Amino acid sequence: MPRWASGPVGQPAYWQEARAALAAADPTMAALIANYEGEGLVGQGDLFLTLARSIVAQQISVRAADSIWARLEACVGTVAPPEVAARTQDELRGAGLTRQKSGYLRDIAIGFVSGTIDPERWQGADDEAVIEDLLALRGVGRWTAEMILIFYLQRPDVLPLADIGVRRAMGKHYGDGGSMEPDAIAARAECWRPWRSVAVWHLWRSLDPLPVAY
Repeated sequence: MPRWASGPVGQPAYWQEARAALAAADPTMAALIANYEGEGLVGQGDLFLTLARSIVAQQISVRAADSIWARLEACVGTVAPPEVAARTQDELRGAGLTRQKSGYLRDIAIGFVSGTIDPERWQGADDEAVIEDLLALRGVGRWTAEMILIFYLQRPDVLPLADIGVRRAMGKHYGDGGSMEPDAIAARAECWRPWRSVAVWHLWRSLDPLPVAY
């Protein structure tokens, strides 16, 4: 198995414990959780896939990201480092990626193929240390690093304050219907510790017809 596809697969072992704790701590979150019984975060175990989907989704809607992803799959076949690295930047742009995103994606694919990107060193590292390491990759910002923490490493207590969906959902369920500011989200989310990733998944789920997956 390639090193970029050796992460945890399926639902985190802590999922049901976290849901119960969140429901007990927050009545609003309890109502959200009740709406999605039997659903949850599902890890795909593939770091490159998670990075690629996160880069594609940067600053665009879920629907637009899904459309571009489908075109990328048509362009490269399996979205994996060898296949992406074998394409030119112009070929990747033909799938709907911007010049910047196509460059980022190709650089990361080459990094995995060459071995300069190795997720094994993150095992046992705390969240901020992993984020710092990821930020060294061209095209990876804090939001993308947080998606890696949630979906690939399945860390339980990540709160992506800059995420548009989180801000919208917080405004919808905890505010006046508008987008909630990061400071207000952080304060409101204190009662969710140490399960903020699970709360965030339910916020995302409340906005989209299908579960978010990276």
